[in-house]
This record gives sequence, structure tokens and C-alpha cells, in this order.
Amino acid sequence: QVRLVESGGDSVQAGESLTLSCVASGFDTSKGCMGWFRQAPGKEREGIAGLYATGGTAFADSVKGRFTVSKDNVKNTLYLQMNSLKPEDTAIYYCAARRQCFGTLDLLRDKVYTYRGQGTQVTVSS
Repeated sequence: QVRLVESGGDSVQAGESLTLSCVASGFDTSKGCMGWFRQAPGKEREGIAGLYATGGTAFADSVKGRFTVSKDNVKNTLYLQMNSLKPEDTAIYYCAARRQCFGTLDLLRDKVYTYRGQGTQVTVSS
């Protein structure tokens, strides 16, 4: 059984940084595709970052240049490093995973993924 558990969400000031973690159990992060999504109140879920098994990445324009995604295959953990946070980054952040990883997949699309975590809240105040 696959389980994804996010952590690291917090309330911060604009301009600060935060790192989110997603620990995967029952899933080999060295072989699958993984990604980060977020959902703000009243808005649709938005794909913001994806990480291919090969290490290639994809980012939404809204976070490009400010967020980075990485993983530790020994710890089976996915990370999202968020810098220069803005109030509009306030949302619940979710990680997602998929076992079969192809380079043609659009990792910013929610339907690509099979597994999803429960989310962690990030609040950025001005």
C-alpha cells in the first residue's frame, strides 16, 4: 500500500523560505515520477512542480525561479524548496506519485498521478 505524507507547512512572512517534505512508503522514489500540487481556497488544484525518475524537472510559471524540487532516494522523500514566498503562494500543498515514469508525461497534470498525500498548509502573510 502506497502512502504519501507531507510535512513542513507553516505560517511565514512574504520573502521567507520554506521546505516541504513528502515521505513515501510502499513506493520507490528512484523509479517513479513525483510532483507537487497546491490548492488555494476557492481555486482549482494547481500543478506546480514535477520530478522525473531521471531527475528532470517541470515547473509552473507561477513558481519558476523561486521553487526547486528534489528527492532523496535513500530516505524515499520528495522535497519542495520554496524561496521568496508571496501571499499568493498560500495554499494546501500536496505531493503525488506515479510508478511508471515516462519523459512524455506532463507532470503538472493531476490526472497523471496514481497516489496523493493529504496535504500540508502553507500560509504566507504580507
